[in-house]
Amino acid sequence: MPISVVLTLVSLLAAVALSALVAVGAALLARADGASAATCVTRAGIAFGATLTLMAVVTASVAGLFT
Repeated sequence: MPISVVLTLVSLLAAVALSALVAVGAALLARADGASAATCVTRAGIAFGATLTLMAVVTASVAGLFT
């Protein structure tokens, strides 16, 4: 398997894992603030999407440096 494919898969896995951790943290913080369960899920989804978008931009920028 070419190294570029491996690096792409690793960066994708890292981005999704980090986004999931941020989403869990956002949900826990919202719940600790007294928000309802639906609000916690909404805030977690927003945090997941925002983090995944940011990681995609960073990954594309870094990939542009190596090509």
